[in-house]
Amino acid sequence: QVQLVESGGGLVQAGGSLRLSCAASGRTFSTYTMGWFRQAPGKEREFVGRINRIGNTYYADSVKGRFTISRDNAKYTVYLQMNSLQPEDTAVYYCAADQFLGLVQRDYDYWGQGTQVTVSS
Repeated sequence: QVQLVESGGGLVQAGGSLRLSCAASGRTFSTYTMGWFRQAPGKEREFVGRINRIGNTYYADSVKGRFTISRDNAKYTVYLQMNSLQPEDTAVYYCAADQFLGLVQRDYDYWGQGTQVTVSS
């Protein structure tokens, strides 16, 4: 069982930056693929990016070049650095954990409660 807690959300102006953190419980954290997802009002939850156990990352086209995912296995934490934020990035951001490759959303077994990110124009 893995418990995930996101933090770092808030209100930021367009062009600004935020860093989200996701703290995990469980000594098996380093073996999980960690994903970030987001859900805007009235929209379905969508993939943002993921990082696998060896640190390889993959991003949605909409955030590529602006967002960076990293992990600190010693701290059981994964990060989402968001730069050049735009109003369309406004959403609740979730982290999730998958024991395997985490290629699709339904693969992820564990989810955090989410943290709100609001980008004003």
